Amino acid sequence: METKDLLKKVRKIEIKTRRLSDHIFSGEYHTSFKGRGMTFSEVRQYQYGDDIRAIDWNVTARYNEPYVKVFEEERELTMMLMVDISGSEHFGTKAEFKKDIITEIAATLAFSATQNNDKIGLILFTDQIELYIPPQKGRSHVLRIIRELIEFKPQSSQTNLAQALRFLSSTQKKKAIVFVLSDFMTSDYEQTLKIASKKHDITGIRVYDIREEKMPNLGMVPMQDAETGTVAWINTASSSVRQSYEKHYREQIQYFKETFSKSGSGIVDTRVDESYVTKLLGYFKSR
Repeated sequence: METKDLLKKVRKIEIKTRRLSDHIFSGEYHTSFKGRGMTFSEVRQYQYGDDIRAIDWNVTARYNEPYVKVFEEERELTMMLMVDISGSEHFGTKAEFKKDIITEIAATLAFSATQNNDKIGLILFTDQIELYIPPQKGRSHVLRIIRELIEFKPQSSQTNLAQALRFLSSTQKKKAIVFVLSDFMTSDYEQTLKIASKKHDITGIRVYDIREEKMPNLGMVPMQDAETGTVAWINTASSSVRQSYEKHYREQIQYFKETFSKSGSGIVDTRVDESYVTKLLGYFKSR
């Protein structure tokens, strides 16, 4: 992609997602994800209704009238965006690919975190760690993340979420707010998710296309596996073939939901043709 076109696309995403984060998500994000604790802010005169346990006895003795300590939430957090960039994300039968929606959601979350002065980091993964950007603050840092989400070309097209979760655990020593954005057409990550969720606040955001749920009856057609590149002729007229496909799809989604639920992690489901804004707001409010 030409630099001019890339910058234009980054700017377009910034305008859309920053408006959402400024007017919709920043307050919900702040409420949903708490800081590490309370930190001392100031001392002020005692007012009726104040907790007597907050009285600062040294200052009270000095001025011969009661003063209390005021504390505020220690807000600064770290948000980690873990984004699946395997081959299956380049699929879409509506206006946009899954990859496009994932980029918008990631940008919206990143700007929401910036509104709260939090750090944002990025992990792009396939069946390996393709790119790691350590957490930092600021608009320019978020714009770099958006550029990478748009332009980055992975070396692999397959998926290994367990590998990505192990990398998360090894690099993030302090608690982080973690969003995993993927179609979750993978398995064998239950144990690594269980370990990572003990330290981090993890949410899985599944982005999918309606055409993935059922195989249409189109007769004998060539199909390519987006992750392996393998092409095979499939008889979609066969009801057993269609049923087998749908069964496998349901099993993958059930595994995702059960595994995340068991680990205490959050779940968000959104189709490419649905409003992810509504889905995210509903999730934040339910926390």
